[in-house]
Amino acid sequence: MIKATQLKCGGLVVACTFAHQVADAYSANMFLVSWAEMAQFKPLSQPPSFRRSLLLPRRPGGYELSVENMYVPMSAIPPPEDEPEDAHQEAVISRIYYIKANIVNELQALANIDKNNMDNNTSKGNKRTKLESFCGFLWKMIVSGNDSAGDNCCRLGIVVDGRSRLIDGDENAKLIASYFGNVLSIPFGEKKIEELKEKPLNWVANEVHEFLHSTMTKEHFLGLIDWVEEHRPELGLSKIYATKVTKEEPAVVVSSGQHFPVRKMDFGWGIPMFGSYHFPWGGKSGYVMPMPSPKGNGDWIVYMHLLKGQLELIETNAAHVFCPLTSDYLFSLT
Repeated sequence: MIKATQLKCGGLVVACTFAHQVADAYSANMFLVSWAEMAQFKPLSQPPSFRRSLLLPRRPGGYELSVENMYVPMSAIPPPEDEPEDAHQEAVISRIYYIKANIVNELQALANIDKNNMDNNTSKGNKRTKLESFCGFLWKMIVSGNDSAGDNCCRLGIVVDGRSRLIDGDENAKLIASYFGNVLSIPFGEKKIEELKEKPLNWVANEVHEFLHSTMTKEHFLGLIDWVEEHRPELGLSKIYATKVTKEEPAVVVSSGQHFPVRKMDFGWGIPMFGSYHFPWGGKSGYVMPMPSPKGNGDWIVYMHLLKGQLELIETNAAHVFCPLTSDYLFSLT
């Protein structure tokens, strides 16, 4: 569904909805850029490919235990527990922030400090990315207010696009790069809250890297395709969405929107002043998506869909990092 809303100031808001079963964010980006190009009668820079044969299962199929540990058939998920009618349900809300480029760089620098040598890990060739550093910081902030953690745990998942991992030759690369569909995996880690609170950012970022690294291979995505085929026609679900989530044991999924092409979405009236994803789903796991600022200056726009208490915690303990998005920021020249 597409909706256009004209504002009193003369501006226009264009919103689209996508079914995640058939189109991931990469596909949504292709659609939006193609739409903008067609609106200006330009040739499509990346015609979409709908060749499902690119994702055929193997014969015989097979997958590693890591895939089995990440996904579960829907029939294996226990029914939700009945909650008392008077049970207090904390509101889940959406907010948008921005992070200055220098703060993003500072988080990455902190995540790469070798505490043993008080030096930087970059010389060892194991530099933590900006996304890994951000996720490590977010993981710590989500649990920073839990004073009675005990043995409670917190889970963090990261959405990984499999297109670049499935490339097999130049011709295949062209087709898979323009594949319209859903080619995602969601690895996740689980750590004790007390551990996340006590350990430094570089340790937490390393833990993020470890569970993320296991899915950055062609074999992982081929195995995931085989897992889906083995359980067909039953639907599957990432276990981070299927496990019980409570206020005491939270879970959050981060989906990188760093390739969100807001500066390419010119429908003929100029580059948009702002663009963002919105993910108001009904689950209890939180959802966070960092995106590039439309300014193109290295700043990040961060969409968050979390419990109200979690957002208040982040705004209190990380106000120097997450700044509420305002029109003043969008219209400022620097």
